Amino acid sequence: MTEVMPLLLVVEDDPQMRKFLRASLSSHGYRLIEAVNGAEGLSQAASYNPDLVLLDLGLPDIDGLAVTARLREWASVPIIVISARGQEDDKIHALDSGADDYLTKPFGTGELLARIRVALRHSARTRQERSEPILTVGELSVDLDKRSVHVAGKEVHLTPIEYKLLATLLKNAGKVLTHRQLLKEVWGPGYANNTQYLRVYMVQLRHKLERDAARPRYLVTEPGVGYRLRTDS
Repeated sequence: MTEVMPLLLVVEDDPQMRKFLRASLSSHGYRLIEAVNGAEGLSQAASYNPDLVLLDLGLPDIDGLAVTARLREWASVPIIVISARGQEDDKIHALDSGADDYLTKPFGTGELLARIRVALRHSARTRQERSEPILTVGELSVDLDKRSVHVAGKEVHLTPIEYKLLATLLKNAGKVLTHRQLLKEVWGPGYANNTQYLRVYMVQLRHKLERDAARPRYLVTEPGVGYRLRTDS
């Protein structure tokens, strides 16, 4: 039986960028639908239920951040922002609005395809969570029912905060989580700006889970933005 490739929605007003994306993605088997503004993108998302959305921020009608927020009101589809806005604040705002990843223009086909694969894997993992209590990335394994953590088959003892931080990252494996997202999820809304807490616990986690804490394989920093638990370790 022939595998049905994922359906991607491209929301982009620049004809040249749409042409590039169409050629790059179609040649690798992905099915595509396109929209030239935010309103059309929202309509296409509702009509076709795509597996992933590639979304430009600088749209002519509705800003991409607003499109992301509106999509997140009813859809959990992975969203990768593609934008010429390369400032850290823009990335943080996009991720805080609900995007899964961020690519700054210009970018190469290889990087685009890799980000799409990671986002789709994360989406598949999320759908399986309810029936799969054990989450595994490389040598790292977390049993959500037993709240136990193993690295290369050896149990690692974590504090409650360390465990919650790791479980949050693992449930979102491959996805960038901003400092604010992690602080709100692990410590609560009142701690959203206390980034020092996060740094301290991330150092502790790396020392317990990584072979070399100074060169982490799993818990990687996205400079100025947050952290990502790598799935390609």
